[in-house]
Amino acid sequence: MSYLPHTPAEREEMLRAIGVPSVEDLFANIPEHLRGTLPIPDALSEMETLQLVQALAAENLNLAGRPAFLGAGAYRHYIPAAVPAITGRSEFYTAYTPYQPELSQGTLQVIYEYQSMIAELTGLDVANASLYDAATGVTEACTIAINATGRSTIATVGGLNPQYARVLRTYLHQEGFNLLEIPEEWVLDPEQVAAALDESVAGLVVQSPNLFGSIEPMADLAAAAHDAGALFIAVSNPLSLAILAPPGDVGADVAVGCGQPFGIPLQYGGPYLGIIAARAGLARQLPGRICGATVDGEGRRGYVLTLQAREQHIRREKATSNICTNHQLMALAATVYLSLLGKQGLPELATLCAQKAHYAARRIAAIPGFALASDAPFVNEFTVRTPVPAAEVNRYLLRREIIGGFDLGRVDPALQNYLVLAFTELNTRQQIDDLVSTLESLQPEVAVEALQSAGGVA
Repeated sequence: MSYLPHTPAEREEMLRAIGVPSVEDLFANIPEHLRGTLPIPDALSEMETLQLVQALAAENLNLAGRPAFLGAGAYRHYIPAAVPAITGRSEFYTAYTPYQPELSQGTLQVIYEYQSMIAELTGLDVANASLYDAATGVTEACTIAINATGRSTIATVGGLNPQYARVLRTYLHQEGFNLLEIPEEWVLDPEQVAAALDESVAGLVVQSPNLFGSIEPMADLAAAAHDAGALFIAVSNPLSLAILAPPGDVGADVAVGCGQPFGIPLQYGGPYLGIIAARAGLARQLPGRICGATVDGEGRRGYVLTLQAREQHIRREKATSNICTNHQLMALAATVYLSLLGKQGLPELATLCAQKAHYAARRIAAIPGFALASDAPFVNEFTVRTPVPAAEVNRYLLRREIIGGFDLGRVDPALQNYLVLAFTELNTRQQIDDLVSTLESLQPEVAVEALQSAGGVA
């Protein structure tokens, strides 16, 4: 397509039509510092640019290989070498939307296998080809609930990851829907939740294990949602589903999660993988793509995009969402990872992470001044009450080359003395013992540092 600029006569005509004498007057309301020359330094050569970037990188704190106990939605797991070897192949790495099935059978088969694994893991009937991340997945699930029920309110609980909650809050506000946020202390009371739901609620969103690591009474909460005529949306760490009852078995209508634990590195926060699955009656409400298996005219097995309810594809104005683009390369990584671990390996991995967490919980709870926040069951993550603010604990650990946990004071100042610790197969027993011994030595040193800063100790 050629670019056809406006002629001076056409510009004059447009200016007269809107009543402005010149283009400069048209943009006069833009601040001068945005219209003038920007304070951008002179260009650098390639060599100078490389030297600058290397100098900036040298200022970073290199935490690679150090013990880490930070989770809250993103986890450090071992990634088998086969995962990057396959995802790095050009036929996968450069592939885009499989518009032409006859040329995209490899990509389509990966999508089909991924969907099958996610459906089995969640205990639900159908999964799509993936989403951006869990935050947008939660929003998509709530859109499904609103469309399916015709209601206008979404209920969430305090144990929902705050990143997911913020994204959901933004989308609901912009679309004119309501958000009911039910407070929570470590684990939900189904009766309290049931009392908060009314006929305006389209869906109830519950995360389990929740932000604090606690396992929620999902079956009772699903019953409370259904009694109110709402859909039940379960948010999970998908690895935990290898040893916990899948969402479909406890009454969930939609399941959402972040697939990052499945062969995807932390990589500074993304890209990750949004998982979403639903019961059969909601299949046409699912956003994005769904791949199906079929046979061609000669009876040979093949794969096609069965449903494509996305704005970039055939439905456009009828699309269920415009944030539904899938992370196919990340879905490929998850598919390879799940294939390598298999039905036996995945539960073994989840069990190993849980065993390490429970060993750590017993050791940390025995330290004077520390205690578990609740007696709720957990998998690989739990919350500890700390004798000093959790931010101080994390700084103390970092000075000893240990990456601490998630400071709940960042979510709620009232929780500043609570720390969420996560454990995976990469945390050795020695690392856990070192964490415990470091926490045991924390109180005297922190107390001395506090007095020194106040001028009370020489």
